[in-house]
Amino acid sequence: MNLILTTTTSATGSGSSMIFMLVAMFAIFYFLIIRPENKKKKKTEDMRNTMTLGDGITTIGGITGKIVQITEDTVTFETGEDRVRIQVKKWAISTTDKFEAQEAENTRRKK
Repeated sequence: MNLILTTTTSATGSGSSMIFMLVAMFAIFYFLIIRPENKKKKKTEDMRNTMTLGDGITTIGGITGKIVQITEDTVTFETGEDRVRIQVKKWAISTTDKFEAQEAENTRRKK
């Protein structure tokens, strides 16, 4: 009878440590992967929502230019001296000049 009780007790102890390990792994993934990614997405979304006319932008394809028109979900910008106008979705904007300057300033402050 003692043999049966000790086996069930050790199995229960093993189960609770397994649950603890799973919770610890989720916490590590959250703080190292999920949370920083969500912060980055929020910062990029804020950058796209605060764009104004005349801002310099770079698209995800590497095309640069100055914003000439903004609608709810699209941005029209001019490239170069020949004034070619290109219209892209807001999600295609990689960065703005103001955002890059702000990031560079934040990096200098951290050092």
